[in-house]
Amino acid sequence: MKVAITSSGYGSDSKLDQRFGRCTAFAIYNTEDGHIEMISNPHKDGREGVGPAAVKLVAEHGVKKIVSGEFGIKIKSLLDSLGIQMIILKEPDMSIEEVVDMLKNK
Repeated sequence: MKVAITSSGYGSDSKLDQRFGRCTAFAIYNTEDGHIEMISNPHKDGREGVGPAAVKLVAEHGVKKIVSGEFGIKIKSLLDSLGIQMIILKEPDMSIEEVVDMLKNK
């Protein structure tokens, strides 16, 4: 299964970005093989509609769960319709590596 983690940068030492639609990048963690792919969020500086555009981006990568600090009000129903689970994690000092370790231990 693939899990998207909102990231403030492009490395496993980057911090969890609390903003879903406006994060710098997504760390796409594959729970089956442990691989992490970093993808840029080209929508982060958009004026509007960044959340739905980010949902489309991660959905195209086969993501089934998303870890972020917060999600916009329009996102829940869209994710529900796509069968993607939201995981809200209010830990701004956690690194991507620490989030992955947490997911491994669940």
